Amino acid sequence: MDAIAYKKGKHHANVAVIATEDGRFQGVVMLSHEVEGEGATRHLVPGASDTQDEAFDEAKALAHRLLANLQ
Repeated sequence: MDAIAYKKGKHHANVAVIATEDGRFQGVVMLSHEVEGEGATRHLVPGASDTQDEAFDEAKALAHRLLANLQ
């Protein structure tokens, strides 16, 4: 599954999916800012999904919420 990225101003949200230990999938959003020297903050979707597609959709929704809450 391909990763996807969103941008709002100087903030970037990279979306991906990881496999959990129990064989399910969890969405991940890496939120970063273009300021040099600052690392990305990892945000996990609060719960695992049965399919990669579900987890990916949940991660995209989380990325949109995170970016919407930024000033």
